[in-house]
Amino acid sequence: MTAPAPDNYQRRFERRWGHLRQSRVRALAWLLDAPDLLDAGDPSWQGRIASIGQLGPATDAWLTRIDADASGLDAELGPRAYTRLGLYAEKLMAFYYREHGRLVAHGLQVRAAGSNTVGEFDFLLDAGPGGVEHIEFATKFYLLEGEAASRLDTFVGPNLADSLGAKMRKIFDKQLALGSHPAARDVLPRPVVMARALVKGWLFYPADRASSMAGISDQHCRGFWCALEESAALEGQWFVVLPKLQWLAPYRGNDEALSGDALRQRLARQFETLPMPVLVALVNQEQGVWVETARGFIVPDDWRAKAALRQNMP
Repeated sequence: MTAPAPDNYQRRFERRWGHLRQSRVRALAWLLDAPDLLDAGDPSWQGRIASIGQLGPATDAWLTRIDADASGLDAELGPRAYTRLGLYAEKLMAFYYREHGRLVAHGLQVRAAGSNTVGEFDFLLDAGPGGVEHIEFATKFYLLEGEAASRLDTFVGPNLADSLGAKMRKIFDKQLALGSHPAARDVLPRPVVMARALVKGWLFYPADRASSMAGISDQHCRGFWCALEESAALEGQWFVVLPKLQWLAPYRGNDEALSGDALRQRLARQFETLPMPVLVALVNQEQGVWVETARGFIVPDDWRAKAALRQNMP
């Protein structure tokens, strides 16, 4: 398989944020710094894609201070052990918005008569005295596989539970309309004057298929995917298996690094009882720590067939 690009996102991230040592601060830096997953200028999004934009020196300095003293961030995250990556990412973004004086509400639920939940506002941000901005936030990881009726449905989740197309239809058809629901008036502090989606993530491609697609930013974070039986062709001597809460930022740390043979043996055993794709980082050692140079999902050998079956389901 082809080697990683000579100046991919991982290398750019390390140049700018390599001084950050705490994993949760690096994750926050990635959420703020990573290219948007979607192309805000594509007409299919109707101007409803939000963006953090370019980070200035003040944000760089703020993240450096948080890395030196993360007590405020730790208070935001609380004592719970997070199992859902999406919730973890939301809490990190809530901290950023709160610290920068923009957060009006986070996770505000809307209930109809009978206490039925209609929906939830991910973030309400200050938009001046006249209203608030609703930000629907998503951090997603999808693998390109096969063909589908919608081009975005060719990107499927590693667990095959959803697709990029399905996620965006849900956001645009339902979630961004929450502010106009009659039950929302009972909980909104001010009217919603704007509703947009902020979408971050990584897209993973089979070897040599990282082509551009309408609606998706050309600058988005990319990785590869391959079946276990194909993984011997991977270029790279050392690999780190990434637990889910380490999927956001490029990896930097001292976890156990595996040779290619050791990785394949481990995954072969794991797939016998838990046949789920595994995200791995290709790493090099720099100044005594492992630093990610590329990343990708290694999937069970029958995953491709299961993905095709899912895409053909009505």
